[in-house]
Amino acid sequence: MLPIDPTKKISFTRHICDGDLVVVYERHDNMKAIKVCQGSVLQNRFGVFKHSDWIGKPFGSKVFSNKNGFVYLLAPTPELWTLVLSHRTQILYIADISFVIMYLEIVPGCMVLESGTGSGSLTTSLARAVAPTGHVYTFDFHEQRAASAREDFEKTGLSSLVTVGVRDIQGEGFPDEFSGLADSVFLDLPQPWLAIPSAGKMLKPDGVLCSFSPCIEQVQRACDSLRSNFTDIKTFEILLRTYEVREVKMDCSQGDEAKPGSILPRKRPQRAIEKGNEQDKLSSQTVMARPCSEAKGHTGYLTFARLKCLS
Repeated sequence: MLPIDPTKKISFTRHICDGDLVVVYERHDNMKAIKVCQGSVLQNRFGVFKHSDWIGKPFGSKVFSNKNGFVYLLAPTPELWTLVLSHRTQILYIADISFVIMYLEIVPGCMVLESGTGSGSLTTSLARAVAPTGHVYTFDFHEQRAASAREDFEKTGLSSLVTVGVRDIQGEGFPDEFSGLADSVFLDLPQPWLAIPSAGKMLKPDGVLCSFSPCIEQVQRACDSLRSNFTDIKTFEILLRTYEVREVKMDCSQGDEAKPGSILPRKRPQRAIEKGNEQDKLSSQTVMARPCSEAKGHTGYLTFARLKCLS
C-alpha cells in the first residue's frame, strides 16, 4: 500500500519486487489486487502474463501478455485499495473518506482511534494521513474480521502504522491507556451514543470526533449524547455527482432550433454523392458534458463534534 523505506519516507518510485502487492488495471471497471510471485502467472481474456516479467518494473508500467494484450501495474494506493478490497462489511468510499480526514484535522504524527474496523477501507487512508510518525488504533468486536483486516494491513505494508484490536467499544469503551492522548476519534457503530462518553475521555482538549451512521435516527441519538461534552456539532451527507464528457455531432443547418447535446439523425440525401461535401459542412463535432445517468445515492451521515475545553 505505502512502500516505506528504512527512513520511514513514503514512496511509490521504487520498482516492483517479488512478494509485492500490485493492482492490475485491466479496464476502468475491472481491477484486482495480486501478490507478485516469481513463477506465477495471471490469465485473463487478454492472455497469459508472467509475474517474472513484472519484477523490476516501476509502478504504473504497461506489461504485455503472450497474445500481445496488456494491463497496467499500479501501486495499491488507498484510493485503489478501496475499489479492490474484499467487502467483509459495507465500506466508506472516496467522497466520505476525504471529507472525514479533512474535518478530523488529521495530519502526519496524529494518533487516531477508530471503531469498528470493518473491511479497513477508511483505515488505509487514515494510515497514510498520519504517516510517517503517527499511528491508527482500530478496534472491531468481531475476532475473525479483525484478523482478516490485520492480514490485509500486512499485505499492504501498513502494519507499522496500524494496530488492530478486538474489543466491544460500545460495551467496554476504548482502553484506558489512550485516555487524553487521541487527536481524533472515528466511530462506525450501530449505537454510537454508547461509545461517545468513552471517546470524549480519549480525546485531547479540542480534539475532534466523527460518527458515521446510515440512519437519521442514529444521528439524533448521537447528537443528544454529544451535547454534554462536545461543541460545534455538525452533520453532513455527501452526495457525489459525476459527469460524462464526450463528442457529439451538431447539425449546423438547424440553426437555433438545434438543441445542445442532441444527436441528430444522419440520413443520407437522395443525391448522396453530389451533396456529400455540402452535408459535411453543415455538421460539426462539439464536446458536451452531462450528468451520468447512474448517480450514487445516500451512503450515510457524518456527524462531527469538537471536545469542549474545560477550564
